[in-house]
Amino acid sequence: MPYINIKVTDEQVTTDQKRQLIEGATQLVVDILNKNPKTTHVVIEEIPIENWGVNSKQYLGTKK
Repeated sequence: MPYINIKVTDEQVTTDQKRQLIEGATQLVVDILNKNPKTTHVVIEEIPIENWGVNSKQYLGTKK
């Protein structure tokens, strides 16, 4: 039973984009690992941008 956790910053990811991520990640484990899509779980976590860091710096993106 694959469990896929996708973390993204909370910068207006649309419902359609999330659907595409879930479908794509599921298909990836089906194609590469021969896993059953019916038992593949995908979770998308939206992380507040101020809780994200890049290159040892707090990432603030486009939010002010």
